[in-house]
Amino acid sequence: MATDGSRLDSELAGLDALELAQASPRGRLSRLWSSTWPKVAAVTLALLAWQALVWSGWRREWVLPPPGPVFGELAEQLRTADFWRAAGVTTRRALTGYLLAVAIGCAVGVAVARLKPLRVAVGSLITGLQTMPSIAWFPLAILFFKLSEGAILFVVVLGAAPSIANGLIGGVDHVPPLLVRAGRTLGASGLSLFRHVVLPASLPSFVGGLKQGWAFAWRSLMAGELIVIVANRPSIGANLQFARVEADSERLLATMIVILVFGILVDTAFGRADGRIRSRYGLVDTAT
Repeated sequence: MATDGSRLDSELAGLDALELAQASPRGRLSRLWSSTWPKVAAVTLALLAWQALVWSGWRREWVLPPPGPVFGELAEQLRTADFWRAAGVTTRRALTGYLLAVAIGCAVGVAVARLKPLRVAVGSLITGLQTMPSIAWFPLAILFFKLSEGAILFVVVLGAAPSIANGLIGGVDHVPPLLVRAGRTLGASGLSLFRHVVLPASLPSFVGGLKQGWAFAWRSLMAGELIVIVANRPSIGANLQFARVEADSERLLATMIVILVFGILVDTAFGRADGRIRSRYGLVDTAT
């Protein structure tokens, strides 16, 4: 018995030491480096592959320029007011369309998850809308709203809302029945049960739907800005289209890098939120 007690004490002491090591500045730097070096390595390999493709002569340099001139063009763009104005317009469109999609997707998801007749009626329709390419909506959007902001927002909302709704529906479907019965035993019922038990339990899957919804919204927005160019409203997508028309490959690739970096930053934010939620719900092995 004494041996078991001393073994338990040593294990607890080891866990305490591990927690202190992870909480120290050196431990935080180690975790930061372990999460950073794979990304740095991936970027380095991508740049090397890009440069090797240029050296191979597969395309002339005015069609496929090397990384150096492209990043030089990117640095010049970042120093201009026009670039930041275009980035601001694109960001506002993305946030506006995404927030509208979240509101609509949540409303539809909750309604379909709670009402079985509604799920039978429109459940497969939501999945069908999710599989629709965003580009296919633009003829209808232009017919409704002409070449305006409304056409772009229309396609962004239709691209993102079904994914958000499906994420919420999938999360509700995967709530353990035992948890629902426990909530009813404690006195929750109807809307109270859904609000305090079902929705919190479905949060991990719902965040996945939000993340996927953002990806669809961003793709739809870029397609919209390539097709619908509103007068006196510069945007990242319009810059991409102008670079293509002018055959300015350096500017085109620099703009594509901006689009890629923006998507990576937002994905990182969603990844951190998802990690915190999974940790809170005990879905992360903290021993590793």
